[in-house]
Amino acid sequence: MLYDAHNHLQDAQLAPHRAQILAELARLPLRGAVVNGIAEADWPEVTALARAHAWVHPSYGLHPWHVGNAGPHWRDTLRRALDAEPRAAIGEIGLDRWILDRARPDDARLAGLRRAPFAEQQAAFVWQLTLAAERNLPVTIHGLDAWGPLLELLRGTPRPARGFLLHAYSGSAALARAFADLGAYFSFNGYFLRHGSPQSEVYRQLPADRLLVETDAPAMPPPPEHRAYSLPGLADAPVLNHPANISAAYTGLAALRGLDLAALARQVEENFLRLFSISCDTC
Repeated sequence: MLYDAHNHLQDAQLAPHRAQILAELARLPLRGAVVNGIAEADWPEVTALARAHAWVHPSYGLHPWHVGNAGPHWRDTLRRALDAEPRAAIGEIGLDRWILDRARPDDARLAGLRRAPFAEQQAAFVWQLTLAAERNLPVTIHGLDAWGPLLELLRGTPRPARGFLLHAYSGSAALARAFADLGAYFSFNGYFLRHGSPQSEVYRQLPADRLLVETDAPAMPPPPEHRAYSLPGLADAPVLNHPANISAAYTGLAALRGLDLAALARQVEENFLRLFSISCDTC
C-alpha cells in the first residue's frame, strides 16, 4: 500500500485534470493521501475532496506564503474547519525565507501575495503549532530556507505529542537529528531524485521509523527519467507534478536506501498510521 504524506490535490492547477488524476490514482495501491490546504480560500475544497474520497485525509493550515493576505478571522475559520472534520490535521504551516530573500519580484507563483515579514510568519506559525499541541493533531510543516529558525521555534513552542511532519525536508543531516529528537518525521519527495541532490545522502541516514513519502503535487515533479506520470503545465509554467508520481517517489527512496520496495512500503505505512492515527480498517 502507498501513502502520500503531503499533496495539494485541491490546487486549481489540477482541477482541469481531476478526472484523469483520480482514474490513474485508482489504479495504484494508494491507501491514503494527506491533502493540505494553504489558505482560507481552499479549505472548503479540501473538505469536499475528503467527503468524496475516503482515502483523502484533510489538513488545514495557513501557509507562510499566504500569511500576508489572511483575513481577520482566519483563526476562527481554521478552528471551525477542524471541528467539522474529526480526521483533520493542521498544515501546511511553517516559515519561508525564500520569498523574502531569493524569490524574484515577478515570480508568477507569488502574484497578488503580500510577502509577510518573517516576524509575522513566525506569529502565525506559533499560533497554529500551539493549536496542534492543544488538540494533539498531526501537523505538517514547511521550512524553505528557514530550517535553523524553525528548529529554535520548535524547541520553544508546545508541540503535539504525536510528533510533526517536515515535508520535503531539505536541511542537513545534523539538523535532521536535532529535529528527530523533538519528534519530527520527514517526507521524501521524488524531486530529490535529480542528479547531485544533497538530500540523497540525508535520506539515506534518516531513522527508518521517521520516514514518509510525498509528492507535493502539483509542485516538485520528479526528474523526467523517474516520472511515471505527467501533466501539462501552463503556457509559462513548468510541467505539473501528477499525484500518481507517489509510486516513483517510493521506488526512488527504496533504491537510495538499498531496500526492497515492499519492505519500505511496510515501514512507511507503519509510520504514516502512527503519525496520522488512521486505522487501516477505515483509511
